Amino acid sequence: MASSKSLEQNTKFIKMKAQQLGFFFCGISDARFLEEEAGNLEKWLQQGKHGSMRYMENHFDKRLDTTLLVEGAKSVISLAYNYYPKEDLAKPNTYKIAKYAYGRDYHKVVKKKLKSFLEAIRQEIGEVNGRAFVDSAPVMERQWAREAGLGWLGKNSLLLNKTSGSFFFLAELILDLQLQPDGPVKDYCGTCTACMDACPTNSIPQAYVVDGSKCISHLTIELKDKIPVEFKGQMDNWIFGCDICQDVCPWNRFSKPHQEPEFEPHESLKDMTHQDWKEITEQVFGQLFVGSAVKRAKYEGLKKNIRFISD
Repeated sequence: MASSKSLEQNTKFIKMKAQQLGFFFCGISDARFLEEEAGNLEKWLQQGKHGSMRYMENHFDKRLDTTLLVEGAKSVISLAYNYYPKEDLAKPNTYKIAKYAYGRDYHKVVKKKLKSFLEAIRQEIGEVNGRAFVDSAPVMERQWAREAGLGWLGKNSLLLNKTSGSFFFLAELILDLQLQPDGPVKDYCGTCTACMDACPTNSIPQAYVVDGSKCISHLTIELKDKIPVEFKGQMDNWIFGCDICQDVCPWNRFSKPHQEPEFEPHESLKDMTHQDWKEITEQVFGQLFVGSAVKRAKYEGLKKNIRFISD
């Protein structure tokens, strides 16, 4: 049973603990059914903009209703964890991987912190039922982060923050504990269309709507079949993920390097040339990406991407 501490005290403790664990933003929203998102999600799926990500069609109700994930859910704690690197490895003379995949898989790093967070909440407040999520269940994390005031959804559909841009992971704790909610912030994209203009595959045909089937991240990670020939010459040397729409976003000039040792890249990754990538062996792949999110594409998947770009 939860303690008799006030709603304000519990909320203050949670925000303090989030900071101690290294999360640089923590916001809270009331758990509820995201009614306004239901139509948007349904339309996006019907138009096939999720590409080969068929899993997006599953658990439609759970994506919108937190009480189907945690019985009696009252609060959603949204958290942001910085991954902006000290050095950008996406140089013109080599193939590129997304910044989020430089080091250890964020699922493992952040999930460990969330478990500690949940345990600390129970020790401080008492019996609290809840679950931790790191991009691993049908949770609309960007929408919840927006509701909690961590930022606004940009025209590239990513969460943007005025002081830190968008190079951060999102995570959630959904609890049956009532907390003080934060309100959403306004949209600061204005008339800017930098992300839309910069995308070489035209995956952002209209503001706030991303066609996942054309997104380079989808083509190089999620798509298990051959990359359609129509994208030949449009990949800009990206072989795992893509950061183009983030790199050109004006708000990312405020991004600051992370302080997480586990996100540091393997030293050899910094010196990889075009030729090194073309000749990469399965053994070298395993050494470069120990515990990395790049393992998701598997060795053959990465080679497939390299061949598509280089042939």
